[in-house]
Order: sequence, then C-alpha cells, then structure tokens
Amino acid sequence: MNPDVAADLKDLSGTLENIEAVADLPALRAEIADLSDQAGQPDLWNDPAAAQRVTSRLAHAQGDLRRLEELRRRLEDLPVLYELAEDESDESAIADADAERVKLREDVSALEVRTLLSGEYDPREALVTIRAEAGGVDAADFAEMLMRMYLRWAERHGYSTDVYDTSYAEEAGIKSATFQVHAPFAYGTLSVEQGTHRLVRISPFDNQGRRQTSFAGVEVAPVVESSDEVEIDEKELRVDVYRSSGPGGQGVNTTDSAVRLTHLPTGIVVSCQNERSQLQNKASAMMVLQAKLLERRRQEERAKMDALKDTGSSWGNQMRSYVLHPYQMVKDLRTDYEVGNPAAVLDGDLDGFIDAGIRWRRSQGADN
Repeated sequence: MNPDVAADLKDLSGTLENIEAVADLPALRAEIADLSDQAGQPDLWNDPAAAQRVTSRLAHAQGDLRRLEELRRRLEDLPVLYELAEDESDESAIADADAERVKLREDVSALEVRTLLSGEYDPREALVTIRAEAGGVDAADFAEMLMRMYLRWAERHGYSTDVYDTSYAEEAGIKSATFQVHAPFAYGTLSVEQGTHRLVRISPFDNQGRRQTSFAGVEVAPVVESSDEVEIDEKELRVDVYRSSGPGGQGVNTTDSAVRLTHLPTGIVVSCQNERSQLQNKASAMMVLQAKLLERRRQEERAKMDALKDTGSSWGNQMRSYVLHPYQMVKDLRTDYEVGNPAAVLDGDLDGFIDAGIRWRRSQGADN
C-alpha cells in the first residue's frame, strides 16, 4: 500500500478511536439495552410525554451506535479494497478506494464535531425563533426563507419538528416564527446559528429591479427540563387569546384558541396557535417562555464571565451573509467558511457552516 495512504488510514483510525472513547461505546450499548427494556414495558404509554422521551432517546442512541459501527466497518474495509486494487493493478478500483477514503474522512470529521459539544445545555432539544428585521417586505421574505432552510436541514437529518407560532407579514413572508427541533444535541448544534443573517439580492418586490439588503434574526434556546427550576409566577404574566390566522390574514380557526403570553418583568412575548384548544396552546406557549427565560439566564451568566475575562461576546452580531447578486456566495463572518451555492444552503445544506461554527466556538473558549 502507498505509504501516504497507509499514514492517512492510521490517522483516520486514531481520530475514530478518540470519537469512540468520547461516545463510550460500552455505556452507549448499556443505555440502549436499558431504554429498550423501558420501551417494552406494557404501561409505557400511560405517560405519553415520558414515553416519547424514551422512544426518541432510544432511536437516537441506536442511530449513534449504528453510525459509529458503520464508520469502523468502512475503515476496516479500506485496506482490503486497496490491496485488491493494487494486486490487479486496477486504476479504476484504486480511484474508487481513494474516493471512499475522502468520503470517510468527511464523515468522521462530521461526527468528531459532536464530541466538541460539551456545554451544559448542549444535549437538549432546541427552540428556534426567527424574526424579520430591517428591510421591509424583503426581510419578511428572508425570514421565511431561513425558516424553510432550518426545517429542511432537520428533515435531511430525520429530525422531527413542531411549529408553535407563525406570524405572517401582510405582503409576503413572516414577521416571526418559533419551532422546536426534536433531537438530542439540537441545541448545541444549532446554537451557533444564533445572530443576525443578511441577504443581498435583486428584490422581487421592487418594480425597478434594484438590489436590496435585508436582515433577519435567529434565536436558539434549549428546551427546559424539570430540573431547571424555571419558575414563572402567574401574576407576572399577561395572557391574551385571539383567533389564529394564516397567510394574508385568512382565518384558520373559528374560535379564539391562539394564546399570547407576555412576561411582564422581562418583556418577553411568546405565542402559540398550532393546537386546536386554548389549553394546549397555553401549555406550549409556557414551554417556549420557560426556554427563552432559561436562555436569557444562560446569556446573563455568560455575560458575567465575559466581563470577568474582559472579552466581548459575539452573540447577536451579524454572523452570515447570503449574496445572490451580483455574485453567488454564502459566507460566515466569524469562521470565514463560505460556499458558492446559496440555493443548496437555503435548501438545508448547512452542515459545513454548523461544523465550522462549533469548531470556531471551541477555539474561542465559548462553550455554553
């Protein structure tokens, strides 16, 4: 075997061993066995929320183990592929083995990023809120593009999502939207997407065809768990009920079932209109409010640490540009990672940006 190829395979094996050590395969297999036992209990669905947590965690743990075992199998197969190709002097087979080695490195690198998620809330599911900012109707349209981008990203990975509230803009797009991504480590993964996103394009809403710059903000919060102690005093809440509406103001519900909660001490406002009953919408809105309060507390603690270290936090700053005219490029302003295919990115091809963001955050010492 070519010495360079042998050295690369040895390096890949070392990286994979580190990932396997962090994942703790014996503990992962034990967890799967325990969760499988819980999932097989006849009374599991007496508590649907707990059952959902068990089955979701089991599916993802099995997926993690399957990915690790598949990578190890592919790595062990590669020397055999090279040996067979070289024995037969088959240039085409050597090229196929080289392509598999490149792909394997990409897949190992992507999994390695997960091992960098060590913040307190990183293993949680995520609540994502997108808001149109400066730029009028273009900003509202851009906010809807970003929402679709993240939902497509989740779909590509097989993660389920729940949209809790969508506030539609009058002409096009959305004023804001909040949705949950159901996957372990969704918060740690998506938290690097937080900040202001900028779009530069020829506006489809400008009859003179002028170039327009618009902005949308992305907030990411960890889903609250029972151990978090995020208490909300009902006296500090203003509860408004209203009728759900769809795009262009059309009614989608004939009763006042949508709920808006205002947390008076902080001014945080959340809404939920995706359920049929007012009670269900209020429960979902309370969950979203708790998550936002938890994220606020985390950021306040982080700000104190930043002040002690005398370094500024970059959260909330402009972090990515999507340029559709006069050239095609998406560039992350923190990591300098860029691609020349905005259409693919806006269709959910985000992993390169997310991986670069997680590595950048670790290099800044900016764990959650």
